[in-house]
Amino acid sequence: MTTHAMEKVYSGDGAVRLYRAGEETDPDAFRARRRTRRKRLAEQLADGSAKTRYFPVLSVLAPVMTQSEGEITYPGDPMCLYTALSLAVHRAVADAGPLADATHYSDLAPEWTRFPDKTYRLSSGDDGYRSYGTSPNTDQTVFDPRVWDDDARARWTRLLREVRPRVVLISAVSPAHRYALQIAELAKREVPDTFVILGGRHVDETTAVTPDGRALLLKPSSTLAVMQEGKAPRVVDAVVSGEAYHAVDLLMRALALATDLDRRRVDRDQVLPCLQGLLAEEGPGAGSSLVALTTTDAVDAVPLRGRALDLGSLPSPYAAFAIRSRFPIFTRPETAEPLRTAHFMVSNACPYRCNFCSESAQLSNGLKRFKDDAIGTAVQRVCEYLSYGAESLFFDDSVFWSGRYRDIGNFCEELSRIRRTPPDSLDPRYRQFLADEDDIERLRGLQWGAQLTVDTLVALHSADASADILRKMKEAGCSYVYIGIESMSTQVMDHIHKNLRREEGKPWREKVREAASLVKEQGLQLGTSVLFGLDGETRASIDETIHEVGRLIDDELIDLASPNILTYHPATPVTRSHGMHDRLDYHSPRIDNRKPYIYFEEAFPDVVSVLLTEDDIWHIHHETQHRWGGARNDAAPVAVEPGS
Repeated sequence: MTTHAMEKVYSGDGAVRLYRAGEETDPDAFRARRRTRRKRLAEQLADGSAKTRYFPVLSVLAPVMTQSEGEITYPGDPMCLYTALSLAVHRAVADAGPLADATHYSDLAPEWTRFPDKTYRLSSGDDGYRSYGTSPNTDQTVFDPRVWDDDARARWTRLLREVRPRVVLISAVSPAHRYALQIAELAKREVPDTFVILGGRHVDETTAVTPDGRALLLKPSSTLAVMQEGKAPRVVDAVVSGEAYHAVDLLMRALALATDLDRRRVDRDQVLPCLQGLLAEEGPGAGSSLVALTTTDAVDAVPLRGRALDLGSLPSPYAAFAIRSRFPIFTRPETAEPLRTAHFMVSNACPYRCNFCSESAQLSNGLKRFKDDAIGTAVQRVCEYLSYGAESLFFDDSVFWSGRYRDIGNFCEELSRIRRTPPDSLDPRYRQFLADEDDIERLRGLQWGAQLTVDTLVALHSADASADILRKMKEAGCSYVYIGIESMSTQVMDHIHKNLRREEGKPWREKVREAASLVKEQGLQLGTSVLFGLDGETRASIDETIHEVGRLIDDELIDLASPNILTYHPATPVTRSHGMHDRLDYHSPRIDNRKPYIYFEEAFPDVVSVLLTEDDIWHIHHETQHRWGGARNDAAPVAVEPGS
């Protein structure tokens, strides 16, 4: 093992064993074991000694908040979790039924047996808590607490005691990682034999394989590293990183095959052989990912490098889960009631390289998009979401359609066309989802929003081209555009990879104003994100940004402004340049998550910008609240705290 300043490189000896997918497998023995198990389970089901072939599963999105006071984000659906599970759940439901007909799960299977019906979908509220019940649909197997507090702990404990899950899957970004570990620890306490899998952006950013595929790289804050070093309890049995769609499906099937037929507990010694057996038969599927299994003395890591991934070929994330988001930016005209809002993504990374952002394609497995018949597939999925009860959509792409105007224009034209088309004349691929008049009405009244950038609107395209594309978006139902301003200070913007194609005599703040004007001229709402604590930040630049954003609000060019504090993510260049790469603590169970940090998304002491003092953060909170007024996007109470 060689130790570097940033990460640990494990070559496969000692603490880590690195395997090639499908190696060291006896195919004949693997097939014989499956036949024997299937025959025995069939006998158990026939004589009544086994009542079911399904084992209970719970999936969890670890929240980043410990209290709702000051939360500045609207509660949304846990799309990272839904997306990662989409293929595995879809295949499990398709395979549910009599054992004799099962092909994907050849014997035991997770209790993902049926999708929610339309009545259930339309009656779902915006609460993340579900009742598992005695015969759950796939949506009821999710625990989504939104905040991690005493009430959430108590609910999670009760759910564990009720369900006794054999597998728990958890998704977490870095600020949620400490709570993910607590969720896993409670699972192990209540159901000691449950098998815990952790995935999500934190694992993606901290756990990877070297480009040559011969060593495992762990950043200091990775789950595997903190467990091996005794900084966190050993409560996670496997981590999955990268494009995990096929990896999660393969791992769940391996766990099913490794589960003892009598005790219904996972035999951990059998997980790797079963995973390797499936890989030897089928290969890794699409995408690039990693499965790492923890044992008492080592980590068994299996890199999976499959064919190129087409996001449009994956099952819809909402096929298995109800839409629960209610975004106040989309409202019913007659009542101002927030609409049921589905999240949508046609590309999974950002084409730009801002040094503070973890969404850059260069930090992931590259930019993946809808490929084959991208426009038709995307519009078809819009219709599918409408059939699930969606009244509005928000496109979560870092940049809508990766900023490609041709794709944006073609998508909007096709969506506009079907909104005008009489129901009986709709293409069958769309009509199949729009079964009743309510679905058609949702199509006619659809509102949606998307993310663009200042550079996309005013640097990479002409004003006329941007105005034309915004007009097409408006005609297709778009009512809201979101852009990242980051800062209005030139001394800050000169340090990050933004403000492309800089023009002499035209500062960044003028480009921001130009972009905002283009959006507002088309009658669209504009939301913005502002990030304090970037390189070059001083109290003067903070005040400059607050003032200049305030001017845009005064001029009615911004409807919502969201203040944020630079928070270090493990893989971003700014984390390294600020000397924080080996100092991040995203694992300690107790953290003083106090004011003023709770007023900002993902902000915690010791992981926010070293360029900001706590007094600076108080200043940002008070001044944005005062200067931006009702345009500030948060729920923070107006108060004067002691010592502030």
